[in-house]
Amino acid sequence: MAWVLLILAGLLEVVWAFGMKASEGFTKLGWAALTVVAMVASVGLLGLAMRSLPLGTAYAIWTGIGALGAFLVGILVLGEAATPLRLASAGLILAGLVGLKLASGD
Repeated sequence: MAWVLLILAGLLEVVWAFGMKASEGFTKLGWAALTVVAMVASVGLLGLAMRSLPLGTAYAIWTGIGALGAFLVGILVLGEAATPLRLASAGLILAGLVGLKLASGD
C-alpha cells in the first residue's frame, strides 16, 4: 500500500507543478488553489508512505515521479522541446527510479 500512496503522491506533484505554471505566478486564483491543494495532498501522501518506506527511497521516487511527469507534461501539453539529450537525460532518471525500486526489496 505504501508504494501506491507514493505513486499517487508523485502524480500529485506533477499536478501542482503544472498548476503552478498555469497560475502564472499565483495570479490566477483557481490554478493557485489547485496548486496548493495538490501540494498539501502530495506531501501528506508522501508522509504516509514514509511510515514503511525508507526516507531516501521514498523521497527520491517521489521527486523522480514529479520530475519525469512534469517533463512529460512540458513536452506533451506545453510544447517544450523533446531533444535527444533531454529525452536521454529523462531516461537516466527513470533508470535510477527503477534501480531504487529494485534495490528496496519491497
